[in-house]
Amino acid sequence: MLMSGFNSLIGLLFLAMLVLAVVAFVFAALAREDAYRAADKQSKSFWLIILGITVAVDLFINFLVLQLAGLVATIVFLVDVRPALRQVSGGGRRGSSSDGPYGPYNGGR
Repeated sequence: MLMSGFNSLIGLLFLAMLVLAVVAFVFAALAREDAYRAADKQSKSFWLIILGITVAVDLFINFLVLQLAGLVATIVFLVDVRPALRQVSGGGRRGSSSDGPYGPYNGGR
């Protein structure tokens, strides 16, 4: 009974790794090519290949070392590359030019 619970937990972790890789792949595919150059990151095709291989490994190859390497690449993309792409592309919070760090500035009224 204990082993079946452990196996289901490991299965959920592998599923979470797959979902994270698919989400990162979709984000990489939706970003513009010039944003990668403007953010001084690797090219779009580089990230699509790396994340595509990660998704394929998570789906078809049950080799933990490759899956962990793909997880590292996925985390690097989501934590480093995607925020840089959003900043260059003008993504993020939209607001007025008079907005300050704590909300809109109303001129002291």
